Amino acid sequence: MKAIDIGRKIIGLLLLIVVVSAPFSQPIQTYLSVPNDITMFQHQSQALPTLGSNSVKVKAGDEIINEEANALIGNEAGQSSVMYEMAGLPIKKVNVNVLEDFRVIPGGQSIGVKLHTLGVLVVGHHLVETSSGKVSPGEDADIKIGDILLKINGQEIKQMSDVAPFVEKAGKNKDALKVTMKRNEETFETSLTPHYDEKDKKYRIGLYIRDSAAGIGTMTFYHPDSKKYGALGHVISDMDTKKPIEIHEGTIVRSNVTSIDKGSNGVPGEKHARFTAQKERIGTITRNSPFGIFGQLDKQIENGLMDKPMPIALSHQVKEGPAKILTVVKGEDVKSFDVEIVSTVPQKFPATKGMIIKITDPELLKLTGGIVQGMSGSPIIQDGKVIGAVTHVFVNDPTSGYGVHIEWMLHEAGIDIYNKQKQKAS
Repeated sequence: MKAIDIGRKIIGLLLLIVVVSAPFSQPIQTYLSVPNDITMFQHQSQALPTLGSNSVKVKAGDEIINEEANALIGNEAGQSSVMYEMAGLPIKKVNVNVLEDFRVIPGGQSIGVKLHTLGVLVVGHHLVETSSGKVSPGEDADIKIGDILLKINGQEIKQMSDVAPFVEKAGKNKDALKVTMKRNEETFETSLTPHYDEKDKKYRIGLYIRDSAAGIGTMTFYHPDSKKYGALGHVISDMDTKKPIEIHEGTIVRSNVTSIDKGSNGVPGEKHARFTAQKERIGTITRNSPFGIFGQLDKQIENGLMDKPMPIALSHQVKEGPAKILTVVKGEDVKSFDVEIVSTVPQKFPATKGMIIKITDPELLKLTGGIVQGMSGSPIIQDGKVIGAVTHVFVNDPTSGYGVHIEWMLHEAGIDIYNKQKQKAS
């Protein structure tokens, strides 16, 4: 009886080992690596996973796609599928979504960015020296740094110069101002009382405010049909509050790179560029998001290297290995430099850090030390496709940094390549 029990335990243990180890076997791992869904573009090829066995056959579903040398070719836009078969029996079905051919023109140009905020931004408090002592009207009104002043006494505030007449009038009349503020996503009203500053001989509300910001960056792409563009690859934040700037309006202009501070470990480098208010406007800014700035160009622009529409790669189509970036290191001349895609993450949902890239070009390393401020937005090109943009540098390793996948920048620009296909299918 004991022998039977021992035998059962041994058999049970062997079965457990088989069940636990099965997912780690090579055939099972290969099978599990085959995706349930594949998305690709018309006229492009997509590598097709194999199960490592000559007995396994792959059959394309219809005329929308065909299978050649372990790769799928998108003949027409639409829905299809492929079937893995063994001994004539189906073992794995993969749904295939072929999107319409889509192309953008890569940028690389250095641009000047001019933003005007929604309302005026509170960037600090200051004390007002009154006859009875120092007071802080802004803090007394529970106004915090980073709040946005939208209205005074029901009147919209669009720029700093709009504020002074209200303050002067209320101060002379000994009245309090009814101000409408925005804090994060909430809007509230509070009472703000101006006080006479004995030192400046003016009525003050004890707030430092700002209504505009400026900086430089790099153009990533523009869509030749809609003229919509994307640039920078990251959000523009206020230098004092560190919060994203909510824009009322903005413009981009050409900028001229005058010099570069070379980056080193612990000290990020920086491009220095010149642009003026009189510089010809090349486009508007309508959105400032974690993925960059977006808007519409006034006219077509050129980089002198790659000025024809190029296909894009979705996040799962990007691979580790050589690539190039387009950027400016002197004047307005766009140049191509070698980089390496160190890692890339296929992303089903928008995320800003999809790639890690490393600068490998000797010339660029000599000039900049790697990735520098102002290079953000430089388009990344791999295998003739636009795959994303440079975003952030690693402070402790300026030769490397993050990149964002192009599909998320397109989405932020209001270019939805997926919905376009769905609308056609329906």
